[in-house]
Amino acid sequence: MAKSLSARQQQILTILESSKDELSGQALHSLLKAQSQSMGLATVYRNLHLLQQKGEVRCRHLPSGEALYAPLARDVHHLTCLECGKSLPLPKCPVERDDLQLHSPEGFTPLFHTLEVFGHCIKCRP
Repeated sequence: MAKSLSARQQQILTILESSKDELSGQALHSLLKAQSQSMGLATVYRNLHLLQQKGEVRCRHLPSGEALYAPLARDVHHLTCLECGKSLPLPKCPVERDDLQLHSPEGFTPLFHTLEVFGHCIKCRP
C-alpha cells in the first residue's frame, strides 16, 4: 500500500511493521537511534503525522495522553482501564462486521477507523 513514501517515512513504517506492539514516538525515536538511523524526535512525530495522512499508520491515545502508533494493516482495537491504564485487545473488530455499513457523505473517502472503549478493569472496578 506504500504510496510514495520518503526514506524516513519508510524507516518508521518498517519498524512499526516489524514490532508486535504499538509504539510511541519516543520508542520509535529510541529504536531508530539504536539502529544507527537516528532522526530528531520532532522529525519522527512529523513523519508519523504524514504517514497517518497517507493512510499508512493509525494512532490511538491512552488516558495518560500518550499516543501509540501501528501500521494501518493491524486493525486492533482495545478496552482500556482509566484507572491503571491497562489495555486489552478486542479479539476482532466490531466495526468490520459484515452487516455493519459505514455511510459516508459523498466525496468522503475513509482511510481507517479507531475504536477505543474506556472503563475499569476487574482489579480497578469500584
